[in-house]
Amino acid sequence: MKLNGACHCGKVVFTVSSKHPYPYNLCYCSICRKTAGSGGFTINLNAQNSTLEVTGREHITIYHAKIGDKISPAERHFCKHCSANLWLYDARWPEQVHPFAGAIDSELPIPPERTHLMLGSKANWVNAPISEGDKQFKEYPDESIAAWHKRLNLEK
Repeated sequence: MKLNGACHCGKVVFTVSSKHPYPYNLCYCSICRKTAGSGGFTINLNAQNSTLEVTGREHITIYHAKIGDKISPAERHFCKHCSANLWLYDARWPEQVHPFAGAIDSELPIPPERTHLMLGSKANWVNAPISEGDKQFKEYPDESIAAWHKRLNLEK
């Protein structure tokens, strides 16, 4: 599935192809919450990095989160004008890029269930929107984004 995305001010526009477009993975970690999760969580998708096409790269800034006393190799790409959270890239998995669902303008499919991860880091003020059938994890689940889509026969 081709995904179209952009920042809020329109200076950065991108497209990327994804076999895993369902926005089901809600992350409550402090990094996601503080960089993009005004609802207390953020949702990222999985796409093929080789298909990422960007207009306006000069308007992007990259943030590497600090985890304890170490700097994360994961690159969070933001628009330096409107602060829109666009995608995450990590060179440890160079074939993948993770666009944030909030930056996608294409219609996304509604997931039949959701996974709530990093609930051990959830802020106390967050009322997690957990529905019957949703999976919950204190940290990371064993099931990958690709495996979740395959298990539910949802690859596009």
